[in-house]
Amino acid sequence: MSSVLPSPHTRWWALVVLGLTQLMVVLDGTIVAIALPAAQADLGIADGQRQWVVTAYAVTFSALLLLGGRIADYWGRKRTFMVGMVGFGAASAWGGLAQSGAELIAARGLQGVFAALLAPAALAMVAVLFPSGRDRNVAFAVFGIIAGTGAAFGFLLGGVLTQYADWRWCLLVNLFFVIAGLIGGKILLIESKAEGDTRYDILGTVTVALSLGALIYGFARAEHGWGEPDTIGFLTAGAILMGIFVWWQGRTSHPLLPLRVIRDRVRGGAFLLQAVVGVVMVGAMLYLTFHFQLVLGMSPLAAGFGNVAMTGVIMATAPVSTRLFTTFGPRAVLTAGPLLTAAGLFLLSGITAEGSYWSEVLPGLVVMGLGFSLIFVPLQNLALAGVDPHDAGVASALANASMHVGGSIAVAVFTALYTSSLTESLTQGAGKLPALAGAHGDVFFAAAWVMTLGAVTSFALIRGPKTGMLPPVDAVAAH
Repeated sequence: MSSVLPSPHTRWWALVVLGLTQLMVVLDGTIVAIALPAAQADLGIADGQRQWVVTAYAVTFSALLLLGGRIADYWGRKRTFMVGMVGFGAASAWGGLAQSGAELIAARGLQGVFAALLAPAALAMVAVLFPSGRDRNVAFAVFGIIAGTGAAFGFLLGGVLTQYADWRWCLLVNLFFVIAGLIGGKILLIESKAEGDTRYDILGTVTVALSLGALIYGFARAEHGWGEPDTIGFLTAGAILMGIFVWWQGRTSHPLLPLRVIRDRVRGGAFLLQAVVGVVMVGAMLYLTFHFQLVLGMSPLAAGFGNVAMTGVIMATAPVSTRLFTTFGPRAVLTAGPLLTAAGLFLLSGITAEGSYWSEVLPGLVVMGLGFSLIFVPLQNLALAGVDPHDAGVASALANASMHVGGSIAVAVFTALYTSSLTESLTQGAGKLPALAGAHGDVFFAAAWVMTLGAVTSFALIRGPKTGMLPPVDAVAAH
């Protein structure tokens, strides 16, 4: 095998293709949120099933990401990317043509399966194409900005498609991304794979998938009560299975998740912060879209545009965030970012039924945008810094999985919190809109404390030179 990389010109065009893939995967976590009321009415989906249109994607994605990363490492990253693209397109077409709620949920789950192949393959190929230096920092900054703005872009695109076309186009639009990805991937991407031991860890795959599924389902059942036997049973089973998974990873000679990937203090802190970010970007922002439509009476398009302020702030301040990262280093930046984001969420927690978007929502979104800008620019780079080439795919998978596991659990927990708060307010005689606004505010308040915990985690675990130049990943041999 040779270690020859493509020309600089080709590398940057390849980054465009991989960036579009990342955008598709991230926005699919949120694009259907805006369309949910319309899809629910069209397909007769019950309120209790509604969250699974979002969660089914996140659960299968999270549960299979580590396996997807290993498949990318062992089978070939370009090959895995291309197969993932085809499968994702097929699942999107099925979902867009679904005739029942169960069919839509199943299609969303299948999307997650193929996204679990796509995402780690794409991120690992960025590490391959940009092994070190300033170009690597720029490439990961681009990927980080896409990860940060993709969710909000999903809300906007979902609003446009739902209002002016049909909610089904929120899934069918993926076909355009898939076609572009397949053509660009065939022309521009190089093949690479890990050397040495390439055996798969079947027991590890089964235990981690069952563990995450049990935990997320258990949190979802908490909507009916934390003390219910099935809630306790699933959460207990999930925790036991996760313990078995971790124990096995330290024993087997071919682990699904080599513990060396997470034992590094800085990288472990980055993975934890990814999970915290998922709590807000997937869990809390879902309830902001509900507030826009159910309390403020916005159309799907207006609700989509309601999130643009945060996205705009992230994009506008990204160059400044990059300089701050270079000047002050990762610890300072990744502590300040979560604190700012938490401050924005505390502002949002004060929303009322009588308040307007401009007075009660916009200020919080602007502050959150400033905070997220500081987080997204360095986070992807930090999560992969210094990873052994053999583990590039699985580390990329863990970076993605952390965010989506956080989001999946957040949707479930926040649904339980929302239901409890709403029921209590209505029982006490509050009107429907004030009760809804109060329940949404409680979700944002809880998310703010989670993000504050993220700041504490960053301060305690993340270290790095003030130059912001993190240890490079060695170039992976390409063939």
